[in-house]
Amino acid sequence: VQLQASGGGLVQAGGSLSLSCAASGFTFGSYAMTWHRQAPRKERELVAAISSGGRTNYVDSVKGRFTISRDNAKNTVYLQMNSLKPEDTGVYYCAKGRRAGWGYGMDYWGKGTQVTVSS
Repeated sequence: VQLQASGGGLVQAGGSLSLSCAASGFTFGSYAMTWHRQAPRKERELVAAISSGGRTNYVDSVKGRFTISRDNAKNTVYLQMNSLKPEDTGVYYCAKGRRAGWGYGMDYWGKGTQVTVSS
């Protein structure tokens, strides 16, 4: 299993970024996928999740600003981030869920991509 995240960068507060995670080595459409982030000196947190069927879930702090989506034909999961805030800064990781639905933990992680939001 390989997960390759991309799309991070430096953006001003209020701006947007789109992250992508290309997956390989498993039947992508059969598993939930998730995005997590780890801010400096903080624990990693779940940001958004999407089930194999497309049901989504978000941490409260990003609801209405972030959108997770997936393209099973391209084996890719996306995270569209709008109205970014400095507190969104961190390393963003994609992960593969253990089952079709989210909530059962993750078993593989990508290497992460840095997102920095300046004030």
